[in-house]
Amino acid sequence: MSRKILVLNGPNLNLLGTREPEIYGAETLDDVEAACAALAAELSLTLDFQQSNHEGQLVTWIQEARGTADAIVINPAAYTHTSVAILDALSVFDGPVIEVHISNIHRRESFRHHSYVSARADGVIAGCGTHGYLLALRQIAHMLG
Repeated sequence: MSRKILVLNGPNLNLLGTREPEIYGAETLDDVEAACAALAAELSLTLDFQQSNHEGQLVTWIQEARGTADAIVINPAAYTHTSVAILDALSVFDGPVIEVHISNIHRRESFRHHSYVSARADGVIAGCGTHGYLLALRQIAHMLG
């Protein structure tokens, strides 16, 4: 039985591969999506992979996932540190939530050390590069059994 996983990406992640590659690497978001899709097929997961620079769109996708997705993997990017709205939306989602950060947010500027999303996340993966998405999918598969 295939489980549906919503993979959400926040602002500026559409610029992966060109935005600060010394921090975020050379892979593009399309590369990340392709790697996730390949692993998802191995794990019998179905992906809905999305990116938005708009907080409200991310909130809408999270709300729509209620009753349609089994789990959420989210890289909220800069909204990690500012969005109570995303936290509130995730708080009414019943399935597992894994928070992903490409860089280690705890080794960066102090304002990046706090995550609103972590208050709801069942797991947090940070500092593993884009490989963190694959780790998140493996954890989701494990959690869903």
